[in-house]
Order: sequence, then C-alpha cells, then structure tokens
Amino acid sequence: MGEFLDYSYKGFNYKLYVPSDYQEETEFPLMVLLHGCHQNPDDFAAGTKMNQLAEQENFLVLYPNMKQLFNPLNLSDYNPFGCWNWFLDNNQHRDMGHPKFIYTLINEVTRNYRVDSNKVFAAGLSAGAALACILGVTYPDVFNGIGVCAGLPYGAANVSFLTDPMAKAASESMQQGVSDPFACGNSAFEEMGRFRKKMPVIVFHGICDTIVHPINAQQVIIQWIQTNFLINGGKGKADVTPMFVKSDFMNGKSYTQHVYSDGCDNPLLELWMIDQMGHTWSGGSPNGSYTDPLGPNATEIIWNFFKRSSQTPVERSGLLEHPGRIEQPAQPEQFEHPKLPAPSEQFEYPGQPAPSEQFVPLEQPEQSEQHAGPAKKNLFRTLLEKLFKKRR
Repeated sequence: MGEFLDYSYKGFNYKLYVPSDYQEETEFPLMVLLHGCHQNPDDFAAGTKMNQLAEQENFLVLYPNMKQLFNPLNLSDYNPFGCWNWFLDNNQHRDMGHPKFIYTLINEVTRNYRVDSNKVFAAGLSAGAALACILGVTYPDVFNGIGVCAGLPYGAANVSFLTDPMAKAASESMQQGVSDPFACGNSAFEEMGRFRKKMPVIVFHGICDTIVHPINAQQVIIQWIQTNFLINGGKGKADVTPMFVKSDFMNGKSYTQHVYSDGCDNPLLELWMIDQMGHTWSGGSPNGSYTDPLGPNATEIIWNFFKRSSQTPVERSGLLEHPGRIEQPAQPEQFEHPKLPAPSEQFEYPGQPAPSEQFVPLEQPEQSEQHAGPAKKNLFRTLLEKLFKKRR
C-alpha cells in the first residue's frame, strides 16, 4: 500500500493518500472525499475502501477533517458532531467558508504533488455529500465530477444563526426535501457565474434512509438537470425524464439506476436508489462506520463514473478549460421515479440503527447497540446560549 499522510492547515487537519506507484513526472487524478457526521478521515477511508481503490487505480485521495475547536468568532467552521455546515450561507459561496477551505487544501496538495487539473473530483456522505454538491456549484472550474451519497441539493437550506440559530430549516429539508428543486437549480446556475460548466453528477441513496429522506436524491438530480439545462441556454424548467432505467440485483440488494442526458443526448447524471438500505455508504466495509457491506459498491461505481466522464471534457461557458452497463431506454409516458416513503412534517425514525446527522437541536433518535455510545448532548445549543447571553 501507499502512504496515508497527516497534515494540518490553519487549524484544520486533513489526510492524503498517496499510492505506492506515485511518480513526480506523472500527473495523478485527485479525489476529495468528505466524511459525514461523527466520522473522521481514518474512519471514512476504512468504510469506503477508497484508499485500496486509489492504490489499484493510481489516484490521490484528499480527506479534509471537519473536527474543529469552538471559535465564537467563526461559528460557520464549528460543529460539535463533526458535520460540515452545508446549510450556512457562508458555506455556500465561492471564496467563502468551507468551499474556500477545500479549494485551499487542493492548492496545498498541488504544491507538493502533481495533480491532473482535468481529473479533480469530490464525493461525500450525508453532510459531506451536501458539501460536495456545493463544491460543484461554487468551483465548477476546479471539479470535474461530483458524487453525492445520501446528500441534498444546492440551496436546500440557507441558514443564518441570527435568524435561525437552531437551523430548523436544515432539519426540515433533510426530513421533507425542498419545496422546489428547480429553484435550487436556478440558484446553482446563478452561483456558478462566469465559471459555469455542465457538471457530471452521480447520486446514491438508500430507500430506507431515515436521516436524509430519499426524496432528496431525486431533488439533487433535478437541481443538476435544471442547472445544466440553463447552461445549455434553456428557458423555464428542464425535462427530467431519464434516458435509461435499469433495475437489477447486486451483492445482496436490489437497486434502480437512472441515467440522464446533458441535453445533447450524452449521459451526464446518474441516480442509484438502493432497496433496503438506510443512511449508509453502499457496498462499504464494516471496518468503518455508517456503511452497508451489501448492495452496489458505491466506491468503485463512483470512480468508474468519474473516469468515463473525464474522457470527454465538458465544454465550459465562456472560459478556457482548466489547466455500468445500461439497458433499455425508459418510455417517458410510462416512467415513474422509484416509490419512496412520503415525507411529512411528523417524520418519524424507524427502529433501525442509523447515525444522526441532525446537527441542530432536534432530539436525536436513540442509538442502538450496533452504534455504541451514549447519545450526544446538545453541546452546540449550550454554547450558543452562552454566547448570546454574553452578547446581551
């Protein structure tokens, strides 16, 4: 195996996997892998088995770590559960917050290693998946593909601690989805600005996910279809009918794969809905947390998707370029998205063991013995109360 190296930058820790065949005279692809809540780079690397794949396929893997000391002057960088604060406005724009931090880390890596700028990708789980989606919008000139596992669309929540200190809007989006994913697509188009580029995106989501409702998977796809549609010069709302649909059984679980075009009859987006799977990384290793060893191997499928999409560079709007088996086409009039549990305001958590991604103060579902350890106290609420009391 190669080296799994520890680094630190301005209070943030991160790790970098360098395959054993790395050579300074060769440019290597770079995967940015963003963990979910209650995880860290070592745990996430073990669960996804991404380092093993990077060793086989010869690419670098960057693991930013959200664990950060509390700073009352910069709340957007702090989360007591180690979640990326995807829902804060400060973390949804270029040259600000988390996106700027990730971009800075990429530059740090490129100073020490040779990176192929046409093969830089980002993928994540849950809060990390929501941030990966944001990175595709805020830095489309840097990223060449996005992987979203149990995440949310861009703009699913836009929270300020002054108006929504408990971030209820984020919890509502996680549990119910957004009211208009096409509006999210419009917002993403505007945020891209002069860096607009059609973005390859692949989405994985468990049908039984009780932490981030699976309707969010469809809405991530709709957001990106709409964004790419506008980049193509489209007006109004995009057609969200898939090019192809395939249902099959893999590694102990059934799944449905939807493939969507870029507006020019080329496959650009994929949606994988996994039956009988909760809030986990599909096909992962039990050596890491929040994985399901059954089902399609998300790690390999995401990487193969990125490899295919990078073989044909996607045209950018007004800028120079930055230095599975598919079966029958779906009939539009007969196509239906996979049936999902209906979101509601009284969304309840079934008794399955699943990590709680609720950064904010809604009561956490009790953890099962499978995920040992007492439920975390609402540290963030306490800190906020103290902070605001001092200010008053």
